[in-house]
Amino acid sequence: MKNSIAGVGVIAVAALLCACSPQQPPVQALRPVRIVELRYEGAHEANRYVGTVQSRHEVSQAFRVDGKVVQRKVEVGQFVHEGDVLATLDDSDYRLAVEAARQSWTAAVAQARQADSDHQRLGALKVDGSVSVADDERARTSAETTRANAEGEARKLELARNRLNYSVLRASWSGVVTAVHFEVGQVVTPGAEVVSIADPGMPEIVVDVPEDQLAAFKQSGYKASLASAPDKTFAVGLRELSPQAAPQTRTYRARMKLLGAQSLPLGATATLQVERKMTGLSAAAVPATALTQNAGQPALWVVTPTDKESVGTVELVAVVVLGYRNDEVLVSGPPAGALIVTAGIQKMAPGLKVALPGAVSHETKAVATR
Repeated sequence: MKNSIAGVGVIAVAALLCACSPQQPPVQALRPVRIVELRYEGAHEANRYVGTVQSRHEVSQAFRVDGKVVQRKVEVGQFVHEGDVLATLDDSDYRLAVEAARQSWTAAVAQARQADSDHQRLGALKVDGSVSVADDERARTSAETTRANAEGEARKLELARNRLNYSVLRASWSGVVTAVHFEVGQVVTPGAEVVSIADPGMPEIVVDVPEDQLAAFKQSGYKASLASAPDKTFAVGLRELSPQAAPQTRTYRARMKLLGAQSLPLGATATLQVERKMTGLSAAAVPATALTQNAGQPALWVVTPTDKESVGTVELVAVVVLGYRNDEVLVSGPPAGALIVTAGIQKMAPGLKVALPGAVSHETKAVATR
């Protein structure tokens, strides 16, 4: 019985040693990779600018007289029509000024009438020599002076009435209130901006262009999208480009008009995409995840298929970077049709054999059956 147990043990050890024999090394599975085919086309220089949606026509409303605000009738976002009351000032002083101007005008008119009557009486007495020529001239001068004084007082009365009317601020046109800069009880000065009104029917996109990109910006094509819908682009055109850079940012403000029937919310964030064809250059767009470096220079891992089905060897190939997009890089260098590794590049090594997508290699099948 003991001999039988010992024999079984010897056989088991022998079988284990045979399984671990160096003549049958374990087969390693090929590393699968994700690849894209390199395709060249005309190179385009692309830039993106973040801006805002603004109205083409926006007016700042202000009082033409000073005073204390006693009533405010608008809020931000409210639509107003031309002539609507926006705010009113305390008009007590302006009413007193109108009354004082009216009294002065009444007195001036009475003096003018008296002077004119005196001149007419002296003119009748002048015929028989009862009044000298000098007295007649003085009477005529007095009549003309008082008449002019009455006309001046009438203009002062009109001015006082205008100032009274200016104590009520009315909308100069129809639109949406985009800003309110005052509160009830605040004392405002003439010309100080208190309300901004924009026309929502004519939106445009406003961006700032750096000085070194200005020349290319003028010769490009434009399309835009909103931050709320980045996948929906629409055509825009250059309407206005500032001839002078802003002192603080040294950028040039560009206003882009819509080329189609598009309704944009005022104040929304927009992205302007600017593309310009680069003459004489061709480039291939590859995912940004495919780009790596070799001795500090940009490079790509290129897969060369072998004789075996769906098996390839990777090599590091230097490339020239022509530009960047959101998630792509424009490159040139490898021949058209080359297979580029786009995922797992940090695990690549020169000469490494990889499994191409589409089929399972013989080595992988062999491992799977064991």
